[in-house]
Amino acid sequence: MAPPRCLPGVLLLALSLAPLGPTATAATAEEEPRWAPALQAAEGLAEELWGAGLPGDLPELEPECRRLLAAFAEGSAALTDCLGRRARPVRLCQGCHQHYRRLLALYGGIARALGNSSESHNCAKSILTSDRLQIVVTLSEFFNETWEAANCANCLKNNSEGLSNSTEEFLDLFNKSLTCFEHNLQVQTVYLSPNNYTEVCKNCNETYTRLNDLYNNLQRMNRQGGESGHSAHLCIDVEDAMNITRKLWSRTFNCSLPCSDTVPVIAVSSFILFLPIVFYLSSFLHSKQKKRILILPKRIQSNASLVNIQEKYS
Repeated sequence: MAPPRCLPGVLLLALSLAPLGPTATAATAEEEPRWAPALQAAEGLAEELWGAGLPGDLPELEPECRRLLAAFAEGSAALTDCLGRRARPVRLCQGCHQHYRRLLALYGGIARALGNSSESHNCAKSILTSDRLQIVVTLSEFFNETWEAANCANCLKNNSEGLSNSTEEFLDLFNKSLTCFEHNLQVQTVYLSPNNYTEVCKNCNETYTRLNDLYNNLQRMNRQGGESGHSAHLCIDVEDAMNITRKLWSRTFNCSLPCSDTVPVIAVSSFILFLPIVFYLSSFLHSKQKKRILILPKRIQSNASLVNIQEKYS
């Protein structure tokens, strides 16, 4: 085998001969035998040289770096598949959190990994920042931004190992509400008209009320920083589940929740309603009192003048 220093020159010669193929297609049939053997020899030499290994000055990945890159590619594909399959109805946080944690670990492994020898390239530099596109960095940022936009941290425990207790309780009530809807719809189609959902409103009122109250409590807890330690919107899974349930309850079934604050509302409304009556009544009584005060001196003065007249003529 030729010495390594001769490889670049021979390789360039072979590669310079290889592109003759496309231009030769315009040549005549008589000229083809003259360049065909040289082209075949050049292509064969090029394949042998590439198979023997590239020169050491080209940025070839180390085996460990190639393994990390392949694992990140597989993890990205798995997470993408999970997100796509759970887009509607939204189940991203509860179904894909394990894939996301694994991808974070793989990306961290690439960022921390070093080559096996002093002459090899750093895996982080070779994979993450060696070109303008930076595909691995772009993919990682996309997944992070999607995860943060979904607020999945608010559905999970602090270490993201699984769903929080409050989220599991909510999802359990959500499933019970849907089961109640489905069961009463099946019973109703037998005895009532299709557009009459009174049985659904009556029999599922308690379950739906508990679900609605729990959702409102989760919102209040989340504003103060609940189990997950993140103060923001609820995660997209919980929000989407509640939106679905409320649309079914109010729009499809045309049900409504009885207001629990009816007595205070009636009392306040009655007070506001009677305020004008009290105002005008007090104004009327106050004006009558003023009239009495003004008339009283006139009566006293008229009585005094009457006494004077009587004394004058007596």
